[in-house]
Parts: sequence; C-alpha cells; structure tokens
Amino acid sequence: MTLSRRLALAAAFLAPLAGPALAQTQITIQHPLPLNSHYGAGATALKEAFERASGGRYNVVIQRNDNEREAIESAQIGTIECVVTSTGPVGNFVPETRNLDVPFLFRDTAHARGVLDSEIGQQMLGRFSARGLAGVVWMENGFRHLTNSRREVNTPADIRGLKVRTMENQVHMRAFSTLGALPTPMAFSELVPALQQGTVDGQENPIPVIVANNLNQVQRYLTLTGHVYSPAILICNPGMLARMSAADRAAFMEAAKAGAAANRARVTSDEQSGVDELRRRGMTVVTQVDAAAFQTALAAAFTEYERTLDGALLRRIREWRAN
Repeated sequence: MTLSRRLALAAAFLAPLAGPALAQTQITIQHPLPLNSHYGAGATALKEAFERASGGRYNVVIQRNDNEREAIESAQIGTIECVVTSTGPVGNFVPETRNLDVPFLFRDTAHARGVLDSEIGQQMLGRFSARGLAGVVWMENGFRHLTNSRREVNTPADIRGLKVRTMENQVHMRAFSTLGALPTPMAFSELVPALQQGTVDGQENPIPVIVANNLNQVQRYLTLTGHVYSPAILICNPGMLARMSAADRAAFMEAAKAGAAANRARVTSDEQSGVDELRRRGMTVVTQVDAAAFQTALAAAFTEYERTLDGALLRRIREWRAN
C-alpha cells in the first residue's frame, strides 16, 4: 500500500473521532467566588444542564474573576460569553438596576424572589439589551449583613466612624454615609488585603459570601442587619445568544433557570447553617437588630432615593404581593 493511501485511510479512520471535538463550541462563564459557593452551584448546574441538552456540542467553562465590573465589561465586548455577578456594579451599566439596591426595600426572601420572577424583574432584564448586554436570569446572594474588626454593632450609632468597604455602588455608599460610616468602594478582589492592612474596618455581604471567602479570618464581629437584599444576575453577550439556533437558545435559557434554582437553593442552605458556622469559627454574632431604628436613621437617604431613582418603581416593588 502506498504512503498516500495509508495516510488517506488513517484520515478517514480518525475523522469521526475528531469531528465532535472540532464542532464543540466553548462558553466561558466568570463569577467572583470559589467553586464551592452559591455562584459555583448555579454555574455548575447551568453547565451540566446545557451540555447535556446540547449533546456535548457546547463546552461550558467556569472561571473565577474577583473583579465583577471587569467581567461585565468582558461580556459586553465579547471576550467572554457570560458572567454571574451581584447587582452592585451593574448599575454602572444598566442604571435601572440601582433601584434594587435600596436598603430595606424587600420584606423577606420570598418577596425579593417573587418580585424578580414577576413582570417587574422581567421588564428590568429587558433593559440590558440597550446597553449591549443580555440579562438572562436573576440569581441571588441573599440579604447583606455588616462585619467589622473593631466593635459590636447593635444600633445605628455604633456604625459611626467605621470605614466600611462597599461595592462601587452609589446607592450603598449613600446609605452608609447617612449612618455616619466612611464608605470605601473597592472591587471584591481588593477586600481581604484591605481588611488585613486596616485600610477598612469592615464590609457588608450576605452570609454565603462571608462563609465561602473565610472573612471570619479578618473580621471579628458580625451583625445581622439584613439591610439590603442582594440580587445576582446571569449576564451574557448578546452576540453569543444570537449565534445559537433557536433550539439551542431555548435549551440555554432552560439551563439558566436550572442554574438559578441551584443558586437559590444553596443560598437558602448556607443561610440556615452559616451563622452557626461563623460562630464556630470564632466570630461574635449579633442576631437581634432593631430594623426600624436603622430605617429611621436612613430617612434622609430614603428621601434622596425617591428623588434620584424611580420612585414609582420603588413603591411598586414595596407593594408587590403574590397572587
């Protein structure tokens, strides 16, 4: 057999093996937390559901990127396909989402999830397309709480003078400045070094984030203020979705819903066990908080939110009830 004939037969034999690999399309999803976290749970569930539905034609790669704003910009320009992020930095891209960051806007988790899954949340997802982004599905972090390394916080007055890291979010910053704190915005990637070096005294995040990132190692006190419900969101590059067939796009959206369900389930689990775990790790936890006192102390901020944000939308959210 001639050499050319042997090469032709070898190529014919290998073609079926090489074909699927060559046809596979990669989708990169970035998020700012460890794989063993509520973001990791959501991204992993999406990956498994979509790869299964597509028969392996898509390969979903999950990467960590602590800089949420950078990841959103990457999805916007298409250097990555998707990002799971808190809404904290999203207001810099889609201003309407800032309404969701108002303190004490949501009564409880059921209220928050219900609003985001309702017409209100779906209409807000529709706002992303005008900004060169695709808002795919709402996920969550849970309610945010305050930690610090200096003292117990039992009342609004105890917050005065604390240097508190916040997200790059004007709504959050105004709330803390109104309480007399010194809000210091920075990317999440900078948080732990800033706490270690004393650049800031404290920070605010949901229990799942505090647990997953071992913030107990650099913070002594936790107060369950529950001052803001923190949504998360899966944002994708619109071009990526447009390139999919209708069937693949529908499968991706279903996989995203599976990811959201897994994310929320992990948040529920972490919140049920996280406080005891943080106590076990040595944190002092204040569980009884006078929410009304904090709301009274934030009166000036609430007035400003009504003026600068969408007052009608805020009222619609507050008044929402399940059918």
